[in-house]
Amino acid sequence: MEELGADTAASKKPSLIVTLAIIVLLSAVAGGGGWVVGSLMRPQEVPVAKKETPATEGAQNAEGTAPTETAEVSEDGLTRLSTELNGVVALPSITTNLAYPAENWVRMDVSLLFNGKPDLAVTESIHQDIVAYMRTVSLQQLQGPRGFQYLKEDIKERVDLRSEGRVTDIMFRTFVIE
Repeated sequence: MEELGADTAASKKPSLIVTLAIIVLLSAVAGGGGWVVGSLMRPQEVPVAKKETPATEGAQNAEGTAPTETAEVSEDGLTRLSTELNGVVALPSITTNLAYPAENWVRMDVSLLFNGKPDLAVTESIHQDIVAYMRTVSLQQLQGPRGFQYLKEDIKERVDLRSEGRVTDIMFRTFVIE
């Protein structure tokens, strides 16, 4: 009777080979799933058109239509989003200290979306106005769930006043408080 109980206990315990096989199989499935998800989330490469030379600017292509607008490419090979063609102007980085506490600094990268052709004089005026405004803001005004939203609304109002309605939107690319 004791021998029969020992055989059933040994047969119920999985062998080391079966356990290793299950681990290898699950690892392969997890690795394949990770590869599939990674390939789905990878940003797609966008072909960048070459910038036209002055000789071909007025030319027409084979279909008789004018050539399409091209995107600017920076020296690192990335397409610039802020161009005069799409009305987006990236302001120079703003780095200044806050009103209180004066030890805290803020750095922001802001872009303006113009309705029509961008005006560089208005852009510089807006840049200086944002710098002056950020020097009056305290850290307590930026805290809380609505602090950044209030800041964005205040800056948008100032931009609307400076640009007289020529700027339709303001976009924060980075905002860091140190």
